[in-house]
Amino acid sequence: MNEIIETGQFSEKVFKIVVSAPRIAKSRKPGHFIVLRTDENGERIPLTIADADVKQGTITLVVQKAGVSTTKLCNMKPGDKIADLVGPLGKATKIKKVGTILACGGGVGIAPLLPIVEGFKKVGNRVISVLAGRSKDLIILEDQIKKWSDEVVVMTDDGSYGHKGVVTVGAEEIIKREEINECIVIGPTVMMKFTALLTKKYNIPTQASLNTVMVDGTGMCGACRVSVGGKTRFTCIDGPEFDAHQVDFDELILRLGGYKEEEKRAYNAYLENQNK
Repeated sequence: MNEIIETGQFSEKVFKIVVSAPRIAKSRKPGHFIVLRTDENGERIPLTIADADVKQGTITLVVQKAGVSTTKLCNMKPGDKIADLVGPLGKATKIKKVGTILACGGGVGIAPLLPIVEGFKKVGNRVISVLAGRSKDLIILEDQIKKWSDEVVVMTDDGSYGHKGVVTVGAEEIIKREEINECIVIGPTVMMKFTALLTKKYNIPTQASLNTVMVDGTGMCGACRVSVGGKTRFTCIDGPEFDAHQVDFDELILRLGGYKEEEKRAYNAYLENQNK
């Protein structure tokens, strides 16, 4: 079992959880994820590693309450133990010096973006980060992103912080003013779709991280399959990052809604049981 060392809260539904996992902390790379179960009866949850401390032997996870399992995890306290945790899994981000990187993160997608931004900066790239959220309280890890970025632009839908507008508005302003050699985007699927359309228009190579579509995390369940360049790929073992210009985002968006009713019923049943 892995002990929870520290917890924190970014907003109403977004939490930070620091877990003891020395081997994973030592071997993880940007883009890697873990799979955990909160208890013996829990489902498998894939979560990207937002940070790691090799000296302390810990990894940091950023979790959004969305269903039964994530709610259970976010309600856990320091000293509690997670039943199972395995990783690092997936293919690491291909980090190399290319020039100027445009890093776009939306909502909780900013968390997995952090180690990638750090990685690109450490090998000598100029890094410009665009962070986006519906409102100010959904902009997370801004200070940490700033540490590894040459410039940070913040966009909020309601204009409560930074600049008013969606991520593509901020990204296009940057693209128009200077040469961008590569883009990485992580966030809601719709956001990644329109960022990909934008960068394709300007012929900028773009990687999208599809970590949010995973279920089993080992390639056995097939739930994370996605069409990339007309071929079926599995996000957990072939990704989680793919050429964003080759991803069939429309198909992916349709598939993501496949279990909404079942998830809603399970969550309502969980709440009823908690209130008894």
